[in-house]
Amino acid sequence: MAIKITDECINCGACEPECPNNAIYEGGNEWRFADGTILKGDFTSLKGEGMNADEAQVPVAMDVYYIVSDKCTECVGFHDEPQCAAVCPVDCCIDDENHRESNEALLAKKAFMHL
Repeated sequence: MAIKITDECINCGACEPECPNNAIYEGGNEWRFADGTILKGDFTSLKGEGMNADEAQVPVAMDVYYIVSDKCTECVGFHDEPQCAAVCPVDCCIDDENHRESNEALLAKKAFMHL
């Protein structure tokens, strides 16, 4: 599964620099697959979709920090626990029940974005 940030977020920004996948963005900011990954230009996602890594994507949230589930690996392959949750002072980085992935799938996503 991925991690999500709830609307209890106080916008402190502590989580953003901790993410090894650059999957966390300030509310209202566009995101890109290319941010913090090796993905550049046209690519085929792990879901089989043709995409452009450099193309700006619509923000997931407008008022609080958010996590892009397609980039989140729960820090698997980097750390023993999700770093966003470890540093969040209000415990608003929680499991996202809408995005469940096995440990193997998370490792494959990491390899896809960082090899």
